[in-house]
Amino acid sequence: MSNSLTAVTTCVIGGTGFIGRAVVKELLAKGRQVVVVGRQLTPTPPLPKGVRYIQNAIDGSVIAFNQALVACDEVVDLAYATVPGTSFQDPVNDILVNLPEAVRLFEMASAMPLKKFVWISSGGTVYGRTSIDLIPETYPTLPLSPYGITKLAIEKYAHMYFESKGLPIVCVRPSNAFGEGQRTYSGQGFIATAIASVLDGRELLLFGEKGTIRDYLHVTDMAVGIVAALMHGQPGEVYNLGSGQGLSNRQVLDELVPLAAQAGYNMDVRVLPSRPFDVPVNVLDCTKLRTETGWQPQLTFVEALAQTWSWYTKQK
Repeated sequence: MSNSLTAVTTCVIGGTGFIGRAVVKELLAKGRQVVVVGRQLTPTPPLPKGVRYIQNAIDGSVIAFNQALVACDEVVDLAYATVPGTSFQDPVNDILVNLPEAVRLFEMASAMPLKKFVWISSGGTVYGRTSIDLIPETYPTLPLSPYGITKLAIEKYAHMYFESKGLPIVCVRPSNAFGEGQRTYSGQGFIATAIASVLDGRELLLFGEKGTIRDYLHVTDMAVGIVAALMHGQPGEVYNLGSGQGLSNRQVLDELVPLAAQAGYNMDVRVLPSRPFDVPVNVLDCTKLRTETGWQPQLTFVEALAQTWSWYTKQK
């Protein structure tokens, strides 16, 4: 636990990733001391000054997690070893590389006097096909991907540890994050890959005439929402985190066209048949998080997209 009488120390597992770095930045802005656990020997790019880093080697995760938990008052766990696309390629691997480590972490954390533990689930995959415009947390969960099934299984273990051992855990179901610094061509992050494809002169694939409809949220607003759930969310509860606005892939591309044209780039789109495993529509109702924590997204989609486009063009 933190030695300071006033400072709270937060452990961010997966704090070197796209969303993790934004969460670290928001925690520092809130006056938290931060410990990051990551896979890399040395985080690249470097973490902000004052952030302590612990490497979670593949063969030493118990040691790394124990060091982190002992040093901290609260935890945000963003670490995950797969993405939806890879989960289809090897469903068994999706279970093996994610579920045991998560349950082991819950077991260790339940023996520590933590103030709060936030586990990041998936609002984009745990619900599956839906028949309503906005999905509340109470909507039935029937995921279509191995990724979503494993995420939901970990949620159930989280609730078990809350009920049986008093682990003060909050589960957050985020929508589709995007923004500056997101990895491109990774199988996750349609907007980042679309921008990179335009800048690299690569063909963009659209599955269906309009593609799927998703709930996109800028990574900064997502990080603020995660920290809001950490600070004000109720243990044992689940919170959706998104914009509440649905946009099709085609609508996203339509918003990119003028930005690309202004910079002298063309967009090459090839339409392919819809894929049966893609959920057609996924838009989250985030009333619960807004009501209980006061969180609100600050950037409109158009503002966030322009900001993201500008960042990527400067990397060329």
